[in-house]
Amino acid sequence: TKAFERAAREAGIAATIDLTADAERVRSADRVVLPGVGAYADCAAGLHAVPGMWEAVEEAALRKGRPFLGICVGMQLMSQRGLEKTITKGLGWIAGDVKEIKPSDPTLKIPQIGWNTIELTREHPLFSGIETGPKGLHAYFVHSYHLEAKNPGEVLAVADYGG
Repeated sequence: TKAFERAAREAGIAATIDLTADAERVRSADRVVLPGVGAYADCAAGLHAVPGMWEAVEEAALRKGRPFLGICVGMQLMSQRGLEKTITKGLGWIAGDVKEIKPSDPTLKIPQIGWNTIELTREHPLFSGIETGPKGLHAYFVHSYHLEAKNPGEVLAVADYGG
């Protein structure tokens, strides 16, 4: 929550950040951010472990149309399924699977740890006011898995790590 509070403050946005494990608060939230750390199956199990949380996330994002941002495994859970150690059903919002990264360049190490450039595949309000491209938007990655989307139209941005 501290990182979100700081980002909002630096952007001049008055925002209340509410870290919660209460499905009803998620259901009534104006916006939802789903961070994730660790393995796909563990993150999915964590959501299912909180009574009504999986359904609350779906209701807020799909039925109520609230803005939803998935970060790290939180983004990966938007896929149909994860293939990390076992096959795990995801939220199914993005057609595709989360698979192990297999770079074409054998010198690239897995997990990918470090900064990478984010390239937009199309314009979207999420990136409004953010410089993108080689000199612009960068993100720090620590991951061994990536989402292989089946429909390019569902992808806003990509980062390349050896093809």
